[in-house]
Amino acid sequence: MKFDFLLIGHGLAGSILGYRLLQEGQSIRIIDSSVDNTSSRVAAGLYNPITGRKMVKTWMADQLFPEIKPLYQELEKVTRKTFLEEIPIYRPFLTVEEQNEWMGKSAEATFVDYVSQVFQKSKNPAIKDPFGGVMLRNSGWLATAKFLEAMTEFYGDILREEKFDETDLIPEKEGWTYRNDLFKNVIFCNGLGALDSRFFSWLPFSPVKGEILEVSQSFEPSFIVNRGVFRVGLGNRLHRVGSTYTKHDLDQGPTESAKNELIERLDDLINEPIIQIQSHKFGIRPATRDRKPFLGKHPSHQSVYCFNGFGAKGVSLIPYFSKKMTNYILKSEPLEKEVDIARYFNYI
Repeated sequence: MKFDFLLIGHGLAGSILGYRLLQEGQSIRIIDSSVDNTSSRVAAGLYNPITGRKMVKTWMADQLFPEIKPLYQELEKVTRKTFLEEIPIYRPFLTVEEQNEWMGKSAEATFVDYVSQVFQKSKNPAIKDPFGGVMLRNSGWLATAKFLEAMTEFYGDILREEKFDETDLIPEKEGWTYRNDLFKNVIFCNGLGALDSRFFSWLPFSPVKGEILEVSQSFEPSFIVNRGVFRVGLGNRLHRVGSTYTKHDLDQGPTESAKNELIERLDDLINEPIIQIQSHKFGIRPATRDRKPFLGKHPSHQSVYCFNGFGAKGVSLIPYFSKKMTNYILKSEPLEKEVDIARYFNYI
C-alpha cells in the first residue's frame, strides 16, 4: 500500500500530529509499541500558564494556550470520549513579598488571561498557605492514558501496535518502504527512541525521570494545588501527586527516595495526613538540552522529519506545534528558530 506519511510513535506527539495530517487529507500509518511505562501515559498532563519555582509565565504562553482547549475538545467530540479537565490551579505564596508582587502582576495586561484571583490570606485551612496565593485560569489537565486509549480506538487499522525496526526502513526513489508499504515521508515522534535512530541520534536529548504517586486524602478542593508538587484530584478522595525531576537513576523503576521526597513536599503543602498510597509510577521524559522541542527536516534526507522532545510540557506544547509542523511540511511555512532542529546542524 502507498501512504503519504509513516509516523513512528503514538504518544501525545504522534497521535496529535497524525490527526492534523488526516485533517489535511493526508494518508498515514502510525507504528507504535504499546509499552505501559511511556512518559505520555504516565504524565500528569497539567497545562499551567505560570510555572517553576519563580512562578514565571510559561514560555510562549500567549501562542500556546489558545490552541490547547479547542484541540482537545475537538478530539473529545471526534472520539466521543472525555479526557480534558478544565480546572483552576491554586499556587500558594511563599513570602509576603511574593504576595505583593502578584498583587501588581494581576493588574498587568500580560497576565489578565491567566490570573483569576489573588488571595492575601489562606485560601483553606487544609492548605499550608499563610501568605495566600494566586488562583490561575486557562489551566487544567489531560487524562493522558484515557486520551491515548481514545486515539487508539479512533485510528483503528491506521495504527499498528508493533515494535519499529529501523533496519526495515529502505530508501526508494519515491520515498521509503517499510515492510512492503511505500511512504512518501517518515516522521519520528518516538521520544527517546530517536536516540537509537541513524537519522536523529545526534540531537541533544537530555532524558529526565519523573515519578508520581496516587494517594488517598480527604481534602477534595475544586482546584489543583501546585507549589513544590502538584496535587490533582481524581475523585473519591484519590489524588495524583508529583513530580520528581532527575537526570539520574534512569534505568531504575520507582524509587524509595522519590516516594519520600514527594510525601515530604506534599506534607509541606497540605495540612492532612495521607490515608494510603495507592500507586507509585515513573516515566522518562524526552526532554532536550535547551528545553525546547525538536521540529524539522533531516539535513540530508528531505522526506524524513522529527517531531519530538516535548519533555514534561507536551500537553500544552503539542497542540500549537503540531499545527506549525503540519504547515511546515505541507505549506512550506517556516518554523520558529527556537524549535527548528537546524539549530543543531553544525554539531553533526
